[in-house]
Amino acid sequence: MTDPTDDERAARRAYIREHHPDRGGDPDAFIQFSLNNLQNVVASVQNVDYTKLIPYIEQTQPTPVLMVSTSIERKGGLEALNDATDKAIGQIQAAAKKLGVTTTGPRIIYTTNYGDQNYSFDVAMPISATSLNVGGQTVELTAAKAGGISFHRFVLPIYVGAVLAAGLCLALEELAPAMTERKVQIHGERAGSRGQRYNFVYRAERGWVYTVRTLDSKTQRLTDIVLTRQGTGASYPSLAITADSATWDSTGWRLWSGSSRAIVNGAGQTSFKFRSMRLTNMTELPSDLLAEPRRPEEMRYAELGRYIEAVERSGSDAGKVRVMRALKLAVPATCIIIALFGAPLAMTSYRAGTAIGIGISLATTITFLLLVQLSQALGGSGLLKPELAAWLPNAVFSVAAIVLLARART
Repeated sequence: MTDPTDDERAARRAYIREHHPDRGGDPDAFIQFSLNNLQNVVASVQNVDYTKLIPYIEQTQPTPVLMVSTSIERKGGLEALNDATDKAIGQIQAAAKKLGVTTTGPRIIYTTNYGDQNYSFDVAMPISATSLNVGGQTVELTAAKAGGISFHRFVLPIYVGAVLAAGLCLALEELAPAMTERKVQIHGERAGSRGQRYNFVYRAERGWVYTVRTLDSKTQRLTDIVLTRQGTGASYPSLAITADSATWDSTGWRLWSGSSRAIVNGAGQTSFKFRSMRLTNMTELPSDLLAEPRRPEEMRYAELGRYIEAVERSGSDAGKVRVMRALKLAVPATCIIIALFGAPLAMTSYRAGTAIGIGISLATTITFLLLVQLSQALGGSGLLKPELAAWLPNAVFSVAAIVLLARART
């Protein structure tokens, strides 16, 4: 069957305009006319043996498009459809010119509502763009996704940078105390750098605690000394040694004019006095005793562990210091968790604008800092286990990151 001529097409359009039921035409005659046309169209289609056709799905690359939504009244027919489509294409081309992009493909029509009275549809045209400047913002992510780059591949450099930042933060946590100590030594900021120290307590190794009235590094002499050790039983009793003074020589410390008392479980005890005695466990140099104790924030992770053991052996509460030690690991891990939290959040809210983005960033920062302060208070007071309290902010943001990652469009 040959294609209809222009005159035949014009005659059909004229017949439709005159005999359409919406314009008073006979419905039966119009339906018969339409069926005849359909029969002619079907007859013109070549016969194809579809039994040999093997269907398959081919994955195509996503393409960015500009789209305009529109609708027409169904009684307007093809003329209304063509007019609405041409108008939408004009709007798309004007927007493409304003955005500085080029339309690269044919128009695409998406039917959104095939109603009885109105026909709603979207008109779209592909564009060539790697970025769009919308409202002063350069939008890169959509173009990257349109080029076949998945969300996880796009944010992978961010995650790698977060891991590197966490490692750097952990290294600085270990290097900073040594640098601070060196600065103190250079500037002589500690009282002990003057060569004397008064009324101090020194926690030594193996559970010994020294209480000293005065220390003079020039004469290498201690005065009014009390040495104590917490025991565990008869085989390892508690000891309390007092001495009027102690002097240092090449063989170590020698105690003068004192007494020693051994206590077993708070009940039985033995004691003796001495004129002079050498305590082999007291191996610290005068310079070691002269050094004033550093604040916990000036200690490394391992040093904090030893400090906590000494504090707990003396019967004091080390909750706050345990929180500080756990934070030395929790804070570097925050770099990774914030990256996991922020990447999908940026993905879902990049259209919100600069002001909304700044507001979300400030709210996130304030929330995290408040959680850190709250967790430190809870851990220091004993309401939560110190290690759990230190990791609480990270745990909260980890849960939020998992939710956002699950909802992110990949």
